[in-house]
Order: sequence, then structure tokens, then C-alpha cells
Amino acid sequence: MKSLAAVALTVMLHCHAGAEPLRIERSVATDANTAGDVVGETRYSDGTRRAVLSRDGVVSELGTLGGGESYATAINEQGTIIGASLTAANEWHAFVYRVGHGMRDLGTLGGRGSHAVALGRKGHVAGYADTADGSYQAFVWHDGRMTGLGTLGGKNSYATAVNALGHVAGAAHNAEGYRRAFLYRPETGIVQLPTLGGRASVATAVNDHGVVVGAAETADRRWHAFLYDGTRMVDLGAKISRGDTFATGISRDGKIVGTIRVNEYKSYSFVHDKGATRILPNLRADGIVAKITDDGQFVGASSLGRKFQASAIRSGEPSAAMTEREKFDLFMYTLLALSFTAWALWHVGPDVRTWWRHRQQTRRPAVAGQPGL
Repeated sequence: MKSLAAVALTVMLHCHAGAEPLRIERSVATDANTAGDVVGETRYSDGTRRAVLSRDGVVSELGTLGGGESYATAINEQGTIIGASLTAANEWHAFVYRVGHGMRDLGTLGGRGSHAVALGRKGHVAGYADTADGSYQAFVWHDGRMTGLGTLGGKNSYATAVNALGHVAGAAHNAEGYRRAFLYRPETGIVQLPTLGGRASVATAVNDHGVVVGAAETADRRWHAFLYDGTRMVDLGAKISRGDTFATGISRDGKIVGTIRVNEYKSYSFVHDKGATRILPNLRADGIVAKITDDGQFVGASSLGRKFQASAIRSGEPSAAMTEREKFDLFMYTLLALSFTAWALWHVGPDVRTWWRHRQQTRRPAVAGQPGL
């Protein structure tokens, strides 16, 4: 694993002409590519935040779309970066940034704002944007065009993932007002996925073969991780004896990772591969796993008291002692995974935050970063 330079995000200062340098209050890395490029945001003492890129140990701000703030959410292997920025009109707009070409405003779907959430290997951008009627809708942007994906008969929709073919996964309201997982393909449009007997579901990841994973409510109001391969809905949670389960990532070759929530304070991580489900050995104690890379790296964290300690293993390999360099790398990857889940929960919309508070009150919390379950 290549060393990540995200630590450099903590040493950059932002200066205003004729003013003292602002202190950095917090820096968050949100994504990285295999070249070691890291993107995220730096928040300053005056409350503003700026999207930043760390490359070869050099940290640079990406600028804005004319306003005072910006943040970055993802970077792909080609070095394309996405995020959102305030415009001169004080509206948040999704952007695409390329080194040497600057920041491009992706626009909206007729409303005031938009946010870019996911980035595919071939440059497809997925997210959500405001519409003229005051709702928000999932979109996919490619080759200079933003396409609204619509809903499933209800008010809102949002995207959570996009693959190299431009297939988009997410959740949308149906006519009854429940959120349901969807898969969008250019040739078919937005299609509602089956359920596991309950009212609601959300898709959280899709690989390049079009296999979708996420979580769905069952008839007895539990949450089970699912896999949908285009023809059948597989209840992955049924293979686990207790707790609510949430699939959060899938690799190109079909390995799935996710989280088991036993109660408000206990969580475990699992991997499903070739029909077998197992708990990850060194993420088992209050563990969180957010994703799996295409080379088989499970990335997450396990709690130690009130702190999170980075943990990761490769598919099929036992846990092993890590060097200090490896621990640092894994820690930075953990920051990417955990910070994105927190970002997603906060940005998908106020109604999602209302749902989250309700889930907390009923002591059946969902996994952070899985909005709209």
C-alpha cells in the first residue's frame, strides 16, 4: 500500500490579505487513489472550509466556484476530483476538478443547489440536486451533461454509488413515501429493486458487473444486508444469527463487506464471499468496515475505549503484525472511510437527519453513512 500524504492537510495555513493566518481547526480526508493522491477539506478558525488536494507531499486548495467555501468528496485513478462549492450567489453546486483545468460547475436540476457524492472510474459523477419544485433528485453527470434520474413515484431521490458503466445506485421515495433501493442504467432508467418483505431499502454500492448491495427492511422490521444480481434478491442478513446487517461495499470480483449492529453499542464487521459469510477477525470488537478495494483490502476501524484504532486485512489472509508505516497508512485509509460516512449522513438532506434521530430514539440505529434506510 502506498503511503498517503493526508497528514500534510494538518499543516497548511490559509491567509487573507492583510490579516493574520487563520488557524486550522480540523482537516478531513475523504478519498484517495492508488497513486497516493488524497482529497478532503480543511476547516479554518473562522468556520470556512476549503477543498484540498495532497499530491506528492504538497497540499493545495482547489479553489471555489466564486463563493467562500468548498469541499471534495472523491478522486479516481485519473486524478479527477469531485465535490461541491459555494457560488458567488451563495449556492452549493457540484463540481468536477482536474489539475490544469480547474473547477467546473456541474449546475443543478432547476433548483438552487447540487452535491457530488460518487465518482466512477471513467469519470461518471453521481449525486443529488435540487429541482424547481423544491425537492431533490439523484443525478448522473457525464461528458458535460447532467441527467436527473427521477424518483419511484414519490418526492425525492439520491445517489450513493456509480460504476464505470454509468450505472447508479441509491434510494428514492415511492408513491407511498417509503425509500426504496434503485438501480439506474441509461438503457432502462431508474428501476426499483425488490425488497426483503419490508417497506424500505437503500442501495449503497454497485460494482462494474452491475451487482448491487445495500440494506432492506424485513417483514418483522429488522434490517438485513442484501445482494441483487439483476435477477434475484439475496438476503445476506439471514445468514447471520443476530442483529441488523448493512452491506456497505462490493469489490469488482463480488466480495461484499458490511456491518452487523447488535445493539446501540455493539457492532461487528463481516465479509461475504462465494456464498460464505464470516466476521473479519481483527475488526470483530465494536468494529466498523466501510469498504473493500478491488485488490481485496478490507478497510475499517475497531474501538479501543473511546478511540478508534485502524484495522485492515486482505481477503483470505489472517491478521498479522503491522509495521509503523503500515499502521499509519491504514489509519489514513480509515479516516477516508469514516469521514465519508459522516459526510454522507449530514449532506443528503434534512429529512434524512430527521429519520436518523428517530432511529436513535428507537434504539435501533443504522450504520452511519447509509442515509434513508
